[in-house]
Amino acid sequence: QVQVLESGGGLVQNGESLRLSCTASGTFVRLNTMGWFRQAPGKEREWVATITSGGYAEYANFVRGRFNISMDNARNTMTLQMNDLEFEDSARYYCKVDYLSGVGIYRRSDAWGQGTLITVSS
Repeated sequence: QVQVLESGGGLVQNGESLRLSCTASGTFVRLNTMGWFRQAPGKEREWVATITSGGYAEYANFVRGRFNISMDNARNTMTLQMNDLEFEDSARYYCKVDYLSGVGIYRRSDAWGQGTLITVSS
């Protein structure tokens, strides 16, 4: 089992920056990828960005150039540097961890954090 904990949410003004962190802990063989999703009231959850343990990052079009995702493998921690935040970025942000666990025979699983709320005021 893997536990996921996000931090860094809060209230900011339009144009400001914020940094989110996500730490995975528990029993696992390998973390494959870690990523961020967000969900605003009345909307579907949408993908924001992902990063592999090797450091390869991908971004959704609406955040590319503004957000930067990084991974600290030693601490099993992923960060999302969010720059030039806009009102439309307001949402609850969730961390998702894709991992392998088991002994001998590995299984692939995922785990979600509880989310952290970001509100951008205009």
